[in-house]
Amino acid sequence: MQTMRVRKGDLVHILSGKDRGKQGHVIIAYPKEGKVVVENVNLVKRHTKPRPVQNTSRISGTTMTPGGVIERPAPLPVGRVMLVCPVCKRPTRVGVKDKESHGAQVKVRVCRRADCGQEIDR
Repeated sequence: MQTMRVRKGDLVHILSGKDRGKQGHVIIAYPKEGKVVVENVNLVKRHTKPRPVQNTSRISGTTMTPGGVIERPAPLPVGRVMLVCPVCKRPTRVGVKDKESHGAQVKVRVCRRADCGQEIDR
């Protein structure tokens, strides 16, 4: 299995689906499933019951989480997103280069655009 080149906190561009063209930050990355959760993209509705919250202080009465229809982002396949380069501000493929850092070899993600080529990890 190939490693995912998109990480938590990255700005990504949606390539296909109902939210095509939108951009957002990765909230959660699931490398084993090959999926990412992007904020305000691929929103799904979940009908939830009100439930009591376990209160650690036990001073006040039990509090309830509100029920109803809640919208939250669902995971997307990582192939449907493309990383946005922080330098050139365009969607780009991601390359990996070895870099010497304090006497050790470190892998660094780089922009694959011909006119950019800058490091993504700073």
